[in-house]
Amino acid sequence: MTVPQPSFGKWMGSMWLYTTLRFGLFFVLWALLWILGVSGLLAALLALILSVPLSYFLLAKPRATLAAQLEARVNAHRVTREHLDHRLAGDDEDDDAR
Repeated sequence: MTVPQPSFGKWMGSMWLYTTLRFGLFFVLWALLWILGVSGLLAALLALILSVPLSYFLLAKPRATLAAQLEARVNAHRVTREHLDHRLAGDDEDDDAR
């Protein structure tokens, strides 16, 4: 019994997309603050503080896609593990029918 799961490339691509968007948002905010005259560490700190709630709203779709793919992978691994546990315990009726 196998449960379909997203391919490695698909969920890894989603992870990199979301990560890149998060960093991009931070650096855009940092640049805007620097242009507005806020300098150095204060600009980075403010950009970090502002990027957290903004990414929650602006990046909701990529985050949901990544979460769904990770959940599908975890569920597929869980089903595979349960199936293996049953086979090792001798509880698998499918092996008796073969």
